[in-house]
Amino acid sequence: MTSMPRSRRVSASIKFACLALGLLTLAPAAAKQSDRSQPMQVNAKRFDGFQKPDSVSTLQGNVVITQGTLKATGEQAKVYFDGNSQISRVVITSGPAHIEQLDDSGNLMQGNAASIDYDNINGIAVLSGNASVTQKGRGEAHGDKLTYNTQTSQMTGDSAGDGMVHMTFLPKAKPASATTPAVTPPATPTPASSAPAPAQSTTRPTQDHR
Repeated sequence: MTSMPRSRRVSASIKFACLALGLLTLAPAAAKQSDRSQPMQVNAKRFDGFQKPDSVSTLQGNVVITQGTLKATGEQAKVYFDGNSQISRVVITSGPAHIEQLDDSGNLMQGNAASIDYDNINGIAVLSGNASVTQKGRGEAHGDKLTYNTQTSQMTGDSAGDGMVHMTFLPKAKPASATTPAVTPPATPTPASSAPAPAQSTTRPTQDHR
């Protein structure tokens, strides 16, 4: 019998946990779709390199990389340029490395690890070394390696330490029950009083004195 690779076993266990506990929606919340159309801003205390085809530049000291609501920080980073002199990949180390992003509902995702390898072409962030990812309102995951899709918010995990990826799933908030207004019972109508009996006539017949 052929054994399943560990990464596939972990993914399967994550899917099983979601279905068994019933705590997450089947479709992950979409990340901020407008982020991909925004320019990428790169800032650091020191920059060593040049933006040219198929090159690598080094950033050092308070590295901050932003693209829309997507933000990554660390003490050192290497920026890879493709054949068109566009940023294709960013590898952040030291600090520790940190990444965050809003989804289309305004919920914040935050990730921390020893290093973050961000594929700018496909929008995939790989967090390695004591990695953790927290998604507001949905839960969190911890492992040696977590892969986060910045376009769909989908996440997979792997761990080499105790062989487990630790996850916490938050229950979906229940809508507040509507308060039923108190109904005042209708007032009991007062019975009408009996009409007075007609008065008797006291007129005496007139006597004839002829």
